[in-house]
Amino acid sequence: MSRRTVTAAALALVAALLLTGCGEDGPPKGPVGPPSTGSETPAPSAGSPFWVDPESDAAKQVKEYEAQGRTEDAEILKRIAERPVADWPAGDDPVPEVTRAVRGATAEGRTPVFVAYNIPHRDCGMYSAGGSHDARAYRNWVDSFASAIGDSPAIVVLEPDAVPHLVDGCTPSQYHDERYGLLAEAIVRLKRQPRTRVYLDAGNPAWIDDPGKLVEPLRRAGVAHADGFSLNVSNFQTNETVKGFGSTLSGLLGGAHFTVDTSRNGAGPLPGNRAEAWCNPPGRSLGVPPTDRTGDELVDAYLWIKRPGDSDGQCRGGPAAGTWWPEYALGLARRAKA
Repeated sequence: MSRRTVTAAALALVAALLLTGCGEDGPPKGPVGPPSTGSETPAPSAGSPFWVDPESDAAKQVKEYEAQGRTEDAEILKRIAERPVADWPAGDDPVPEVTRAVRGATAEGRTPVFVAYNIPHRDCGMYSAGGSHDARAYRNWVDSFASAIGDSPAIVVLEPDAVPHLVDGCTPSQYHDERYGLLAEAIVRLKRQPRTRVYLDAGNPAWIDDPGKLVEPLRRAGVAHADGFSLNVSNFQTNETVKGFGSTLSGLLGGAHFTVDTSRNGAGPLPGNRAEAWCNPPGRSLGVPPTDRTGDELVDAYLWIKRPGDSDGQCRGGPAAGTWWPEYALGLARRAKA
């Protein structure tokens, strides 16, 4: 298929966005904070506006458990399988996966949630290293992604960690200008789809603990042209902590809205200052189920952006990042309050 690049007008807009400065370095990842109070009222899965993938790894695992006679484990795992989680299209061609999700969601009158995670020099060469091999490939990838969404409603969480890694110094400085430009262009391109909402990732409050350090980087990355920013992706910070941080950051950005990843924050972060506390920490649980009824005018949705049960990386006995890990999934579900 032919792949269009951004329009001249869009490029002019991006150039204007790149005229501002960048932020300072921040502390490394390290979840801290109190356990969740569980004060939010979750919406029942049937009442969520978001699409549930019937072919998810969790759904397949439920069927496998049932076939093995593990009926109790199957029922527990339905706490994941029967709730909407974000789709992370992988590889050089996102079209087949995006198309499948859009069609499934459209048939049910629901909205798919996607994560665009393919920025060059992704994750600074750590557990989730990879991404497009250069800027041109990334532009084509985003264009294909957006085209596959079409006129259908969709939510896209854009490039987890990409901005915070610019702030904390993990991403080498020679890549900064390119990344700001690619993120700003991606927002422009995705927003050409009439019913697509875009949230640019801003990390979590245990990683970049001063919201002020994120303001100029987010602006340079084009957040003003997105629907807001996302917080707590793949992390465990409590809703109270995240909302306080998000409210402050919102005020610094002129009232921007945000989403919160509640996929695994039901028990809060791992206590103590333990190494790689963000990577497959034990004893965690599912958080508030996905819903757009948050009770907070700044929080557009609680989403399960990280797919509960997917490994964070090869730590604490886990498989490669993004790989389904049924034992961890079962633990998250078993410890969940609902």
